[in-house]
Amino acid sequence: LLAHYDQSVDHLLPMWELQGNETWCMIGYHAVPVIVDGYLKGVKGFDVQHAYDAIKTTAMNPDYDSVATYDKLGWVPFDKENESVSKTLEYAYDDYCIAQMARSLGKKEDYDYFMKRAGSYKNIFDPSTGFMRGKDSQGQWRTPFNPHEYVERGDITEGTSLQYSWFVPQDVPALIELFGGKEKFAAKLDSLFTYHEADANKGLDDIQGRIGEYWHGNEPSHHIIYLYSYAGQPWKAAQRLHEVVTTQYGSKPNSLSGNDDCGQMSAWYLFTCMGFYPVCPASDYYVIGAPQIAKATMHLSNGKTFTMTAGKISDQNIYVQSVRLNGKPWDSPFLPYAELKKGGTLAFEMGAQPSQWGTHPGKPN
Repeated sequence: LLAHYDQSVDHLLPMWELQGNETWCMIGYHAVPVIVDGYLKGVKGFDVQHAYDAIKTTAMNPDYDSVATYDKLGWVPFDKENESVSKTLEYAYDDYCIAQMARSLGKKEDYDYFMKRAGSYKNIFDPSTGFMRGKDSQGQWRTPFNPHEYVERGDITEGTSLQYSWFVPQDVPALIELFGGKEKFAAKLDSLFTYHEADANKGLDDIQGRIGEYWHGNEPSHHIIYLYSYAGQPWKAAQRLHEVVTTQYGSKPNSLSGNDDCGQMSAWYLFTCMGFYPVCPASDYYVIGAPQIAKATMHLSNGKTFTMTAGKISDQNIYVQSVRLNGKPWDSPFLPYAELKKGGTLAFEMGAQPSQWGTHPGKPN
């Protein structure tokens, strides 16, 4: 990543490189969370200050997809840039990541600046509709507005507002409050999986893995099921995770339900089978969902071993009844990285009915 930054004409981290060339076909500056998550988790062998300079320079480049306008207004305006809603949301997450590295390096001014930008998602949340919505440079909402509409090169990248309104991985508790609390948040999540409309998104034959308006075959949806755990309804996460694993993966040539962009379809499957997932890379925790296999052992780079077991798991016993971390009861759906890296065991007990486990999640950190 840093070699690309050093050698590129634009002096930017790569967005979507193909065969040594930048294609500019995607959004955000997502080399940032890769670098920051690695740094925070102790990856060695690179110049930390050089890496920080690269992520900050990329995030501040005035010619980079309306970043300067986003910085000035607090959102990407749809009258200046396509895919404005998705870009605002993804920039805000990347800015959160930069803030975490700045804090670790003692750069308080940078931390405060990028944390402010990380809250930009609030500027495009329309409380009258309950969705993230396009806003122009004068602060006026996109009208007419249909949260289920897919428009190529519209306000949303490869999706709808209903799908993208969940992309605030850096501050899910605040997003829950925007939606009106945990019950309303969970009910709206339910609607994502049950929504159906005649001829909706007609002609999008390349989008696979549909459950209602949840499209597992396209990666921006991949963190969404785990949001049930933040809302105190982890049994719903368990139900949907089992449904996706059993219906959209397999060992035949046509088993994968979408394009395995950079290996993400596979990475989602591996994490989900082990029972937890990195909803917010560059944070210090994973989110517990429900394991899909009886046992998995990870041999960590520090020489430690971390083993997951799922007692009584079966096609019927898909719900978490209890969790023990290194032999001690663990009632939170948030698994700290600090615990995982020490090695040990994560023991699930599974059952056929939802339980009270994880129903009082608290905040992740």
